[in-house]
Amino acid sequence: MKRTGFNSVARIILCFAYVAGVLTVHAQQSQQPAYLDPGLSAEQRAADLVSRMTLEEKATQMVNQARAIERLKVPAYDWWSESLHGVAVDGTTEFPEPIGLAATFDVNAIHEMAVVIGTEGRIKHAQDMRAGHSRIFEGLDFWAPNINIFRDPRWGRGQETYGEDPYLTAKLGVAFVTGMQGDDPHYYRVISTPKHFAVHSGPETTRHKADVEVSKHDELDTYLPAFRATVTEGKAGSVMCAYNSINGQPACANEFLLVDQLRGKWKFNGYVVSDCGAVLNIYDGHKYKGTQAEATAASVKEGMDNECVDYLDVVKDDHDYKPYLDAVKAGYLKESDLDTALVRQFTARMKLGMFDPPEMVPYSKIDENLLDSAQHRAMARKIANESMVLLKNDGVLPLKKGVRIAVVGPLAEQTKVLLGNYNGEPSHTVSILEGMRAEFGEGAIQFAEGTNFLNKQKTNLYTDDQLWRKALAAAQSSDVVVAVVGITSELEGEEMKVDLEGFNGGDRTSIALPKPEEELLEKLKATGKPLVVVLTNGSALGLEWARQNANALLEAWYPGEEGGAAVAEPLSGKNNPAGRLPVTFYKDVSQLPPFEDYSMKERTYKYFTGEPVYPFGYGLSYSKFSFSGLNAPASVSAGEDFSASVTVKNDGARDGDEVVELYLSFPPVKGAPIRALRGFQRVHLKAGEQKQVSFVLHPRDLSLVTEAGVPVVAEGRYGLAIGGGQPATGAGDVSGNFNVQGSLTLPE
Repeated sequence: MKRTGFNSVARIILCFAYVAGVLTVHAQQSQQPAYLDPGLSAEQRAADLVSRMTLEEKATQMVNQARAIERLKVPAYDWWSESLHGVAVDGTTEFPEPIGLAATFDVNAIHEMAVVIGTEGRIKHAQDMRAGHSRIFEGLDFWAPNINIFRDPRWGRGQETYGEDPYLTAKLGVAFVTGMQGDDPHYYRVISTPKHFAVHSGPETTRHKADVEVSKHDELDTYLPAFRATVTEGKAGSVMCAYNSINGQPACANEFLLVDQLRGKWKFNGYVVSDCGAVLNIYDGHKYKGTQAEATAASVKEGMDNECVDYLDVVKDDHDYKPYLDAVKAGYLKESDLDTALVRQFTARMKLGMFDPPEMVPYSKIDENLLDSAQHRAMARKIANESMVLLKNDGVLPLKKGVRIAVVGPLAEQTKVLLGNYNGEPSHTVSILEGMRAEFGEGAIQFAEGTNFLNKQKTNLYTDDQLWRKALAAAQSSDVVVAVVGITSELEGEEMKVDLEGFNGGDRTSIALPKPEEELLEKLKATGKPLVVVLTNGSALGLEWARQNANALLEAWYPGEEGGAAVAEPLSGKNNPAGRLPVTFYKDVSQLPPFEDYSMKERTYKYFTGEPVYPFGYGLSYSKFSFSGLNAPASVSAGEDFSASVTVKNDGARDGDEVVELYLSFPPVKGAPIRALRGFQRVHLKAGEQKQVSFVLHPRDLSLVTEAGVPVVAEGRYGLAIGGGQPATGAGDVSGNFNVQGSLTLPE
């Protein structure tokens, strides 16, 4: 009895101890703040975290250099990272400048590239975190893609865009955003930030104070569709507002853009970041408000959530976030306005996994050997190859084996020109000269600078006359001349000082090839040797002389770290070029409206009534493709999908890619464009092979924007053309007509 009683008491004591232990653990768990509980939604966690902050702590989070809040275990974080065509730091893979990416007309390639960029961004961030810091360009929020419309070739930043067409830009923009952000239901790989919202495309010299007047037609037809697509289809986690004002309101305090469109009609629930200095410009540039505190309040009230103020140096004082404190204390802002912005910010950080154990975040397990890897480099070459646009070829290309080549032009041996702007520094870069020597053999190549223009070496102190003689001698002793000419991102770009004829503040006043290069080409042509011109540029050039006098023209853009190989391979025929122009190549600026005019009248292939040198969508091949068997319904009801297919055949002797382009023309409704791209596919065909290519056009693809700014599927007769370029440009196509019965107004 005594023994049994002891056991019973022991069991009771142990039971109480167990219960006490469970209660203790439960108490400990309940003491953990909700924002550290991965079982709650990101929004719930963000709201809980923000609710625990003081007013000053909240203010410190409203700027790009967000401060640490140690008592809440919130680490410092700089929101500013760049990834326009590769993570913009050292030791990463650098792809072609976006204007070259657009020339691929390859949605899948851009998506795969963005996966690579996001992956390398994650790796670099992990390495920086292990090193104990998170500074500018070391975060997981990337301010790309630039999906502004390249409406005028004089704009220096047009090189950063996907060209002049809203449909092409939208498709590539969505591919980039989804590739960067990943497809995990709970976590972002990284966050992609389409920019600059909106109606932003130069001039650079007035961007901090310019008030752009634009019709609702042009906004909904041209300037906004790509942003709408990246938000509604691509689910972009953030959007960047621009410097300029639109119709009287700065972009970062613009009710129509941020409230009516972005958060209202498009249901965007991510965060808005300002371009760097744009909120300051609301006061000091646009003079929209009387004090900086009032300007800051205006931007927050309209939906701006994070302000880019400073770069490079770590801020030591409170100058960046003080306007938020001033705005609340003066009554311009409520503290709850900051709460709304900060919940959006911290929802994003939660979805990036910043407050969760690494083992829970799938993107924390990336193999760091992928950084700057051989397979990523191979992708850079593949995409660069796809970006090459053959503009002219009288039969001189591809060059035959054993040919002796004079490579002329200082850009041929430079590597900076390949990387464009907003770039990182890759560990390997192949210059065009190196690519030519690797492809054709060291002994087949003679190199001569030919001009001091853009000659970064300038160690020999030769005059242009002396350099010309050397170039002409090289040409005379060779079978063919390959002249590498054009411009660089040191002449065109973002708000820069350039003291050269034809350039102004990063923009251009002329689209002509610079005079020293045109003179060099004329002298090389006079030798009588076949002249192949390779162009490096991020914007359309006036090529009338070259079109008439060169034997071949290859548009290479700024082709990335593998650019030299990508130029050499189409010249040898190893790569059968299939890139297409994402912009119209005009003859000169006389064909253009004033640069400051944002109306789309007489701009881009959709509204330009003149004769260009080379049209949007143009590009040649070493193969001959034919189109037949157009299959499409004769009519469709407004609101229904429309399907069309065509058979494309490679009639040539070489395997190659064809870019199949679908264009619509519209019923006679005021506001309708001349024609519009509404479908494209890049397909590979072996010699003699044929494939059926199919398109499904949804109601928005069939729509136009009326003169009054209303998106509609209009009733009436439509024209349909499917081929290797725009109709009536000699690209080859099949065409027909169909009717839309009834009409349908679409949501903005």
